[in-house]
Amino acid sequence: MNINATLIVQMIVFITVVWFCMKFIWPMIMQAIEERNKTISEGLAAAEQGQKKLIDAESEVAVLVKKARKQASTIIDQANSRATSIVEEAKTDGEKQRSRIMDTAQEEANQEAAKLKEGLKTEVARLAVAGAEKILTREIKASDHEALLKGLAKKIK
Repeated sequence: MNINATLIVQMIVFITVVWFCMKFIWPMIMQAIEERNKTISEGLAAAEQGQKKLIDAESEVAVLVKKARKQASTIIDQANSRATSIVEEAKTDGEKQRSRIMDTAQEEANQEAAKLKEGLKTEVARLAVAGAEKILTREIKASDHEALLKGLAKKIK
């Protein structure tokens, strides 16, 4: 084994380079690696926190959707019951109005019938008096009497 000065100088230079790297370069590399590790772990923590917030938000949304559906169902039920009551009210009012109109029409028809009967009685009485006058003013033959009665019957009809 031949150790000469070149080998010793190379060893000294190598040790110096290793010492220099360990003293000045290695700490900077380690600092950069540690900063990168710190950034990555902060990013992972933020991602986990975001996932938790997302899960919480989804559950909150589900609760809000349930509440909204329940409220919508309640509103629809109330609207349906209100519509039913309005329809029933309208039917009742319509029946009352129809009954009132029918009563009024019946009363008017009865009054008109009474008026017509009264007019008919007056007309029959007038015709009877007119017929009696004709009978009394001339001598009555059986054929004349029958003709007068038929004429009166035609007028009455």
